[in-house]
Amino acid sequence: MCKTTAISEGNPLLQSWAAQPFHLPPFEEINPGHFQPALEAAMEAHIADLEAIASCSDNDFDSILGAYDRAGSLYSKVGGVYGNYISSLNTPDMQEVQSAMAPILSRHRSKCYNIPGLFEKVTSMYDIREEMANKGEWTAEQVRLAERVYTAFVRMGVKLNEEEKKEYGDIQVELATLQTKFMQNILKDEETWEMVITAESMAGCPEDLVAAARQAAVDRGHEGADEYVITLGRSLVEPFLTYSTRRDLRKKAFDAWTSRGELSEERDNLAIATKILRLRKRQANLMGHTTFSEYQTEDTMAQNPENVMNLCMDVWKRAKEAADKERAMMESFLSEKGDELEGGIQPWDWRFYAEQVRQANFNFDESELKPYLSLDAVTNAVFDVSNKLYGLKYVKRDDIKAYHKDVNVYEVRRAKKDSPDEDELVAIFLHDNFSRAHKSSGAWMSEYRTQTKNLIEGADPIEGVPIVSNNNNFAKGSGATLLSFDDGTTLFHEMGHGHHGMLSDCTYEYLASTSVLKDFVELPSQLMEHWLEEPVVLKEHAKHYKTGETVPDDLLARLKAASLFNEGFATVEYTACALLDMAVHSLSEYDDDFDLSEFEKKYLAEIGMPQGIVMRHRPAHFAHLFASSSYASGYYVYQWAQVLDNDVFAAFQETGDVFDAETAERCRRCIYSAGNTVAPQDLFKAFRGREPDTSFFLKNKGMA
Repeated sequence: MCKTTAISEGNPLLQSWAAQPFHLPPFEEINPGHFQPALEAAMEAHIADLEAIASCSDNDFDSILGAYDRAGSLYSKVGGVYGNYISSLNTPDMQEVQSAMAPILSRHRSKCYNIPGLFEKVTSMYDIREEMANKGEWTAEQVRLAERVYTAFVRMGVKLNEEEKKEYGDIQVELATLQTKFMQNILKDEETWEMVITAESMAGCPEDLVAAARQAAVDRGHEGADEYVITLGRSLVEPFLTYSTRRDLRKKAFDAWTSRGELSEERDNLAIATKILRLRKRQANLMGHTTFSEYQTEDTMAQNPENVMNLCMDVWKRAKEAADKERAMMESFLSEKGDELEGGIQPWDWRFYAEQVRQANFNFDESELKPYLSLDAVTNAVFDVSNKLYGLKYVKRDDIKAYHKDVNVYEVRRAKKDSPDEDELVAIFLHDNFSRAHKSSGAWMSEYRTQTKNLIEGADPIEGVPIVSNNNNFAKGSGATLLSFDDGTTLFHEMGHGHHGMLSDCTYEYLASTSVLKDFVELPSQLMEHWLEEPVVLKEHAKHYKTGETVPDDLLARLKAASLFNEGFATVEYTACALLDMAVHSLSEYDDDFDLSEFEKKYLAEIGMPQGIVMRHRPAHFAHLFASSSYASGYYVYQWAQVLDNDVFAAFQETGDVFDAETAERCRRCIYSAGNTVAPQDLFKAFRGREPDTSFFLKNKGMA
């Protein structure tokens, strides 16, 4: 364990940050040893806040629920930094802290729900919510807060008997420990595995991929002039699988990429995942459910596993048909060339031959587009779209240092409603775009501080201004970083989450930002993706990184013509994950001889997984499922939200202007600013005036 720093020595996490710009964390002063003592002090203060509520003689809304929302301000402050560090800067010292703190933080969360007298106070508010609303003494947001806090207590087992509560708490501790280990094992595999090759071995790869592989070699300490490295980062391995003419190397890279979490006997994530499944099943049993999927979907828009499966299976059938047609096109292409592949088209071949067919049939080569999609160009595009839709302006602050030199810091501002000639601070935005060691894979949005109007007495108003972070994992080029269209879509996706945090306009932090039901949270992010596909956006911002030339109309036309090709593959790859997630969490028993790998094989055969495709996330590295419980029995939410986001974007299209001001304002109000102040199905109806329509989703997928 790395040495901790005593509080008396001046722990920067526990000191005032008022001297920092916008009360940002003092990043340059923080080291891993500060976290454990700071978290312990913050937990102690949090418990004291909650005990004060439980013992308070006042029984009004602000003394109970208002105070509950304000409780633990130090814990939120320290925890916000901690949560971001274990994702974005999880060095070996930080991983030691994380392993030590996982069970301690879990115990703390359980304790927060079991303070004597606290649930009784919450229940007293819950019981009078309708009466107070009818009297006009409570707002709708206050009613919603009473309902959501009460639901959280119940779902955390507060109604169980003492013996069951102890078991429930023990389960949470063990889950926290296992989930932490699961994620660290993936991180270790991604940090340590590499394929070192020569320039000759990169035959077929475009110039920017070769440059990125060379940069990866330098970053990993390979000094030979002819050394190039393919890592397990998606932004390196996927392009390599798409362009490399070396089938043997594609297979080697693919096998390692799809075996993360099981590359070493010392890091057996399948065994960890199986333990997690058994614990979740027991957790569900304690809460009166037969399966974890029943427990998990109870508090979602979907409401039950059956509704999830109905949507996913409908899409699955259509996606399989589309993927089969795509494979037939690739086989026809091979036949016309007179080529034969031993064993037919395998998973390490699909991307390569799909790209060949895309170029042959649609005259579209992704590498032809990438020079127009530099990271700078796409960032400017997303900021411009943000401005045109919601009036946000991004002011880069090079003078503010974050936790890593590659992180850019921005003030986010907009015109004041009552004084349009003046602007006001809306948020602070941190943009962390590059893949590196000790950073989790994938892309995500997080917050150091969440928007709120319910500040403790005497607090500086800046404490209610959100600090939002977007993380991506693009392969850093030695010069300009060029993005694929998928990479650009990911950047827009995360900015959608960013908007959810930055545009939040809620009274209570508990309901603010992304604190919504899980199958609504991906609507704001996936909605934002649509604007990158718009010609008006690309014509303005897709400029060649060397010449400044605007992307040609002909290239955009070919991009659009090719856009639905391989959509069957992508949808199968994703939907298989959603289906397996729901299936494995719907088991009522996990026998002693339960084999997760065997379950995967049998289940995919049962639903007819198309030959040549594997799950986007296989169980041993399925972090959404096993690195936390957040998306467990919930990976379907991306598809559920696709129904919503395609419907919402259709509302913009129906006006004839994808930047229509009235529609954008309604979208801001109903989708981005409301948080969890209103039930999500009601927010959608408020925006669209009706229930969701799946036809837009199916049409845009080419599966109508």
